[in-house]
Amino acid sequence: MAKEEDNMKARKAMFAGSWYPGSAFECEREIKEFIKDTKTVSGIKPVGGIVPHAGWYYSGSIACNVIKILFESGAPDVVIVFGMHLHPGSPRYLMKEGAWETPFGDIEIREDLASELAKKYSFEIETAQRFTRDNTIELQLPFLKYFFKDVKIVPMGVPPVEESLKVGRDAVKIAKDLGIKTMVLGSTDLTHYGLNYGFVSHGRGASALNWVKNENDKKVIDAMLAMDPGKVIKEALSNDNACCSGAAATAISAAKELGASRAELVAYTTSYDISPASSFVGYAGIVF
Repeated sequence: MAKEEDNMKARKAMFAGSWYPGSAFECEREIKEFIKDTKTVSGIKPVGGIVPHAGWYYSGSIACNVIKILFESGAPDVVIVFGMHLHPGSPRYLMKEGAWETPFGDIEIREDLASELAKKYSFEIETAQRFTRDNTIELQLPFLKYFFKDVKIVPMGVPPVEESLKVGRDAVKIAKDLGIKTMVLGSTDLTHYGLNYGFVSHGRGASALNWVKNENDKKVIDAMLAMDPGKVIKEALSNDNACCSGAAATAISAAKELGASRAELVAYTTSYDISPASSFVGYAGIVF
């Protein structure tokens, strides 16, 4: 009976077996391939990062290597993961108890931190049985569980508004007050270009791809590297170059509260570079 009750506390992995492998063996095999292309950063001990969240085939290598870099700087007690596809009028979302299923085993929620945050701000509270189907956070969890083993998470959705930045800072402050060693992670993809996404302002073909890479995505990446969360949100709302700018901006704000003062680009690519098509998406990995 106890085992059945424990399972009821774990949120089901909705994308395992489709967006990423469904078994621990297959996940580990892919992770070992991803880290053959090991990325390094120069002279910083990162406390957080930004990762993409497409299927592992497209962006898993970038997300995996960002999280591996975080792992190499030391194991935290908790990773606060910001994500979800939200607009400025959206509520905030938070899972504050239980666990989230991964192929490597359940990853537990850091309940004391989540509960304190929920006392300070209003959230739509998600549970293991009632939640919004969301890839932005779930796609990172097997990587976190694989590298950090016993780490806990506080997963939340934050809209692209100024108050989200305060939520990020306060989450870190609460963690410090509780004596919790923390890292932060923001999940976003970049420009979604082409007929599939209703965005064809610069035509088709090589010129469109060049514009996305060297102009549109570059603008928001530059804002992220400048660690300017307000500009990240403004860029995304103006130019459609980040689908979860609230998550990225809040991660920057939280990382600054953790003492980060510099950012470094780990990798950038597009889905076109992996599988050429007339519609494509940009992906970046950044550490703070």
